[in-house]
Amino acid sequence: MDQRIHDHAEVLVDWSARVEDGDDVVVRVDEGAHDLAVAVAEKLGERGTNVLPVYGSDEVESAFVRGHDGDFDQDPDFEVAMLERADAVLSLRGQHNTAAKAAASGEKRSAYKKSRTAIKARQMDTDWVSTLHPTRAHAQNAGMGYEGYKDFVYDAVLRDWESLADEMANLKDLLDEGSEVRLVKEGTDLTMSIENRTTVNSAASVAYDSHNLPSGEVFTAPEATEGEVYFDVPMTHDGARIRDVHLAFENGEVVDWSAEVGEGALEDILTTDEGARRLGELGIGMNRGIDRFTDSILFDEKMGDTVHLAVGRAYSSCLPEGEEGNQSAVHVDMITDVSEDSRMEIDGEVVQRNGTFLWEDGFEG
Repeated sequence: MDQRIHDHAEVLVDWSARVEDGDDVVVRVDEGAHDLAVAVAEKLGERGTNVLPVYGSDEVESAFVRGHDGDFDQDPDFEVAMLERADAVLSLRGQHNTAAKAAASGEKRSAYKKSRTAIKARQMDTDWVSTLHPTRAHAQNAGMGYEGYKDFVYDAVLRDWESLADEMANLKDLLDEGSEVRLVKEGTDLTMSIENRTTVNSAASVAYDSHNLPSGEVFTAPEATEGEVYFDVPMTHDGARIRDVHLAFENGEVVDWSAEVGEGALEDILTTDEGARRLGELGIGMNRGIDRFTDSILFDEKMGDTVHLAVGRAYSSCLPEGEEGNQSAVHVDMITDVSEDSRMEIDGEVVQRNGTFLWEDGFEG
């Protein structure tokens, strides 16, 4: 087995999930992530945990959703009970077919997601971490050879996370002290309130309220969004390709939308529920170990020189105590490239121009 798989497992268990002796750990394993699951199980055994592996498959899920009449049970008790006992949930992604979910209709997929709101909420209360094991399907999706794609994944995952956390703290401090963010580029002039919000320094560890490996972003939960934004980075959502998205906001809500490709899939997202037309996240990518777009949101949204906005659910870690924030059955990230002819302002001060931050060499204010 590639030594990097064992290194990946060690980072996941020790740095990311901070697993301790006696923890009850659910390990969700995609069909293509078997080798990583073996390495993770070995590490968890060494840590003295209790482990429950759970098989996952987009193809199996899609078949269930497709065959169902669409009236799904709300939050099946058996799955909620499992998560109530869990201290940590490790999701090992790695599909054999990245478009498998497209076999079910958008209407049924939306209904299925709505039925699982409490399940998602309960998982969020654990030390959950999601990561990806490189498969040939993901390499093909990225337009890369398999060996090159494995190098890409491990360059993003096996980082000096403590050093990156220190760098990202610069932007976290600016956002925590700010009240309004403005993003400007071609097709985009958007303002968002971040007053009384907390910014997460997402350094790939639950110790930082960060739950993705790789990570390398700072994010918060905006509100009162006004203006327009253009997302020029293609994405695949539930097996559907979406590209060149334009959203217009008034009074915090999407009032107009379009997409050059996948407009129907975009509409399915935005009409899931009322909260799906409001922003739940503003994220700024800062992981420069990710050097290309690969049509995987786990990697693409963390890439340096990008900003992403998510419609739907807001993360409680960004909100004042007692405030729920935006609620939705979806949380869908969309990405815009800010490497050229762009600027991001906080309370009128330019803090990033053309992808370069004000503390970096080459910044032009």
